[in-house]
Amino acid sequence: MGQVIQKEDLIKLIVDFKNQNKKTVFTNGCFDILHIGHVRYLKESAKCGDILIIGLNSDNSVRRLKGPTRPINNELDRAELLSELSFVDYVVIFDENTPEKLLDELKPDIYTKGADYTLETLPEAKTVLKNGGKVEFINLVEGKSTTNVIKKIENK
Repeated sequence: MGQVIQKEDLIKLIVDFKNQNKKTVFTNGCFDILHIGHVRYLKESAKCGDILIIGLNSDNSVRRLKGPTRPINNELDRAELLSELSFVDYVVIFDENTPEKLLDELKPDIYTKGADYTLETLPEAKTVLKNGGKVEFINLVEGKSTTNVIKKIENK
């Protein structure tokens, strides 16, 4: 079981992990309504290293990215739910639209993102690479998305 953590505490822990030669993996997202696509994606991300850290978009960030009706679940509920997954080590909430600033501070060894991105289309890639990290793309589960779940509910 993971834990929801403040950025400052996580930065200190990452220094310890690096000293122990543990590979930190970072991924991020809104994770508004958790579904099998999220779980499979996170499980694959966890396999890329020793410590899985999720950067979770804050409620304000989700609203800016997804519109005024989102998120469905608040940031504390989303963070706690993610932290309960056995392969998640830490969840940290961030308020920006992208995790570039957070990535620059944490300097994870590996950054995972969905395979719908490329190095050229991923804004955070430059930040990760300049800090000596590596970007790994994870295949998504076709047809599984929070937007599709919401559409299905609305059509009933």
